Amino acid sequence: MSIMNKKLLILFVFLMGPSWFYAQGPGRERIKTLKVAFITEKVGLTAKEAQTFWPIYNEYDKTLETIRRRERLELRSQISMIQDLSDTESSTLLDKFMAIQKEKHAAEQDFISKVRNVLSPKKTVLLLKAEEDFKRRLLQQMRKRRGGG
Repeated sequence: MSIMNKKLLILFVFLMGPSWFYAQGPGRERIKTLKVAFITEKVGLTAKEAQTFWPIYNEYDKTLETIRRRERLELRSQISMIQDLSDTESSTLLDKFMAIQKEKHAAEQDFISKVRNVLSPKKTVLLLKAEEDFKRRLLQQMRKRRGGG
């Protein structure tokens, strides 16, 4: 890693710091740190871009985490007892599911709109690809550690 990349990584870790307070445990913190470094490298963020980008990204990440938490509370608990739900209860569950999906989509649209004002279109697309690549690598590593891959 070049000296410039190390300096950028330190800057990103500093900028990401406040968002780590809501993370749960050191494993999650480590994953976030790795994600910052991965995205920074793959997208090729400059120091100036990073300074504007990471607060937007952190806000988006926090919003998604709130939506996911609600999804787990409101949907996952009821899905486990799906056999016992009436048609009315199932319909209500589907309505909740669709509302949460719309919320996720709206958050993503808002995020991309904001990021487009900070990064070039190419870097915005690279960001989307980097996020997917990071998720894929993380899942592969988890499978490896569990002996399933």
